Amino acid sequence: MELKRVVVTGLGALTPIGNNVADTWSNMLGGKSGAAEITQFDAGKFRTRFACEVKGFDPSGLIDAKEVRRIDRYAQFSMVVAKEACVDSGLDLDAEDKTRIGVIWGSGMGGLLTFEEEIGAFATGDGTPRFSPFFIPKVIHSMGVGHISLMLGLKGPAFAVTSACSSASHAIGQAFDTIRMGRANIVFTGGADADIRPGSIGGFNAMRAISTRNDSPETASRPFSKSRDGFVLGEGGACLVLEEYEHAKSRGAKIYCELVGSAATADAFHMTAPDPSGAGAANVMRLALQDAGIAPEAIDFINTHGTSTPLGDIAELTAIQEVFGEHVYQMNLDSTKSMTGHLVGAAGAIEALACVKALEEGVIPPTINHEDGDEDEKIDYRINFTFNQPQRRAIHYALSNNFGFGGLNACLIFKKLD
Repeated sequence: MELKRVVVTGLGALTPIGNNVADTWSNMLGGKSGAAEITQFDAGKFRTRFACEVKGFDPSGLIDAKEVRRIDRYAQFSMVVAKEACVDSGLDLDAEDKTRIGVIWGSGMGGLLTFEEEIGAFATGDGTPRFSPFFIPKVIHSMGVGHISLMLGLKGPAFAVTSACSSASHAIGQAFDTIRMGRANIVFTGGADADIRPGSIGGFNAMRAISTRNDSPETASRPFSKSRDGFVLGEGGACLVLEEYEHAKSRGAKIYCELVGSAATADAFHMTAPDPSGAGAANVMRLALQDAGIAPEAIDFINTHGTSTPLGDIAELTAIQEVFGEHVYQMNLDSTKSMTGHLVGAAGAIEALACVKALEEGVIPPTINHEDGDEDEKIDYRINFTFNQPQRRAIHYALSNNFGFGGLNACLIFKKLD
């Protein structure tokens, strides 16, 4: 069968550096860090006392006050970004066949806030089981999907994807396949997570996975720098409206770019550590290039997974150098996690959005927090990591990587529309 073309026609964002797409993108180009001392709970006894929180979040303009209490924070994020993307897309949903519009959504931890509150209350109580009737509907990963579908009245293919830090990228890949196989005309896709909680901070501290640079949170996320000491946990979400190309044309939609390739692989190496050879990461990029029908030399920009971990950055660069060879010196690489922190299951969504905006405007966001002399002997600094300042250039193809615990790899390739 002939596969249909898939384009991006709407965007929504809620991040530690902006509560909408315009502010997020402006602050991304400005090199703004979203990291600061944690305000959601007292983190004074933790080894890490900072994170990249969403600031000034108020869902009251979209969600009734009574309903807010019944919806976990991550699902509220999901609804807000989906609504922004819907408005941005210019869709008249009443004029559409809603059985042909789907929601495929990623989340790494789902309703972690609700889980901690409900189990914490039980553990500190008298042993009598007093649970909210909304406990299960608030905590499960699929309720982001459910609430978006309910809010917009969408009745097409709808399901959740959970694959740790690759969740949103895998969701976008599934949405891509759903449309090009002819099973939907439009899919709202992306992801959201709200994981800045005692359990996650404590758990990541126990793994020594997150930075402990408490004296300077805003400089803590420093991908590809010798002094990197772990990622910075973030929260938020992003939504892309994917649409079949002819359908988008027929309604006169604004088209940001085309999604042309996706792939998924596994390292089969370790529960949390990446394969140092980069084999799984290299394979996922090769498969995405094959899916897009392009050579490695076509890629102009890679938004790396770039978590700022000692092992992860090296493994990803090893894979990139293996796949792209000498062309690696002709590309721009960056890590927007240096500004947003690591949004876990939502990371792939905001990083895909950054690729879309880079293609639209012809500018690469910076990788901030790199200092002179802060060079790792394992990293080839002839590569253009777009350190500290954005860079304008012609971009025809942009690639986004995400790699999750369990060795779960995802890759997406976006193309500037001819």
